[in-house]
Amino acid sequence: MKRRKPVMNPVSSLFADTMAGSISRRDVMKRAGQLGLSTAMVGLLVKNYGSMAFAQDATPQAVGYSYVAPEGLRTDLAGASINIIQGSDGPTIEWEDFMAAQFSELTGIETTITRGAESATDRLTQYRQLLGAEATDADAMQIDVIWPGVLSPHAVDLSEAMTWQGQTYFERIVTNNTVGETLVGIPWFTDAGLLYFRKDLLEANGFAGEAPATWDDLEAAAQTIMDAERANNPDFQGFVWQGAPYEGLTCDALEWQVSNGGGNIIESDGTVSVNNENAIAAFERARGWVNGISPEGVTTYMEEDSRGVWQAGNAAFMRNWPYAYSLGQADDSTIKDTFDVGLLPMGTGEGAANANTLGGWQFMVSRYSENVDAAVEYAKFICSMEVQKSFAIEHSRLPTIVDLYDDADILAANPFFARLKDVFLGGAVARPSTVSADLYPDVSAAYYTAVNQILIGAEEAPAAVETLQGELETIMSEL
Repeated sequence: MKRRKPVMNPVSSLFADTMAGSISRRDVMKRAGQLGLSTAMVGLLVKNYGSMAFAQDATPQAVGYSYVAPEGLRTDLAGASINIIQGSDGPTIEWEDFMAAQFSELTGIETTITRGAESATDRLTQYRQLLGAEATDADAMQIDVIWPGVLSPHAVDLSEAMTWQGQTYFERIVTNNTVGETLVGIPWFTDAGLLYFRKDLLEANGFAGEAPATWDDLEAAAQTIMDAERANNPDFQGFVWQGAPYEGLTCDALEWQVSNGGGNIIESDGTVSVNNENAIAAFERARGWVNGISPEGVTTYMEEDSRGVWQAGNAAFMRNWPYAYSLGQADDSTIKDTFDVGLLPMGTGEGAANANTLGGWQFMVSRYSENVDAAVEYAKFICSMEVQKSFAIEHSRLPTIVDLYDDADILAANPFFARLKDVFLGGAVARPSTVSADLYPDVSAAYYTAVNQILIGAEEAPAAVETLQGELETIMSEL
């Protein structure tokens, strides 16, 4: 007589299939939902599924392997159709398309992703043309952190939508995205200027292997390390950063100015604040770095120029964005496991503080959409805790939700995220794009042009900032 195989109950069977990796992640979620399992249990199943997949082989995970569906989205809008404008072609496209499909599956809302222009400048032009024409074929869009002031007349207020899960977003990003009483965009992922430092070279030269607290400390360490390294490497530099006349220099110079208590270029009340002794001292300090601890050519550097020097092992310190971390830690990187990141240093002027320029992207909903409610649901979904967690794990995108910086799964994938929480809680500084609205491009161009003239020695700082003060006041008078 044949023995019958033991019959497993449906829940036990699902666990067995999950651990065996014999069903897809999507089927895990579908069967869990049919069985009425709790959110916590579904999360455990999906987590185990992902862990088993990692254990079985080292091949890349399927797109969306870390995703758990958020609960509570509306399902009464099924049949609505929306068009979302997101980034141009890049490494996150497949993940973004996957998420759009998941949103449609959850809500029944038909979702189309349109790819925007690659250049941020071109994409802003595209948005302004569409919104200026009150076009109805763009329901929601991904917007840069410096665009809320420009696009606010066309935006739906997302204040209530942002808090639907009860989560807390970084206050400085929310403030940046708020124009008057309108939250122009829900924060999606963020960015901030960081200090990269060679901890091995700091320790070898008698310094603590951590980020220097002040610019004075950085200068001393950079000079000492550079002098020592140049005995064998004449190309070695103390500090590399972005000094070319473009938006990147606005970010760097704002950090110098704010960190030395020199104001925020334009304050929240519209007051221009560049012509003061602390701002002048900050710019003069940076001028002193050129052809000193920094190469003479740094006045032409953009992000990748700086990273090229740094990742070749030819610099002690670098100012750059978080993207450079994973590249520096790649298996073929010369500096893998030799460096760390931290807050940029403080100055010595009255009111000095850490300052790291804020970057990142948000989701906005157009006032002219014929399906505003459906578009709002998409913004809620893509900026939700669950989706941001997946983006962080699979693409190292920095979350805008505070608690995610303590998430064990995110930190396992990106250990350096733990050091960035304080940046966004305390040191992140927004460019004056909200207060200057659609005149921000003019403000930034005037600012980075003047600072670059100081850096290359074409103008003395006091005269340059006096002229700049007048230019910015003229620009702001046009509001």
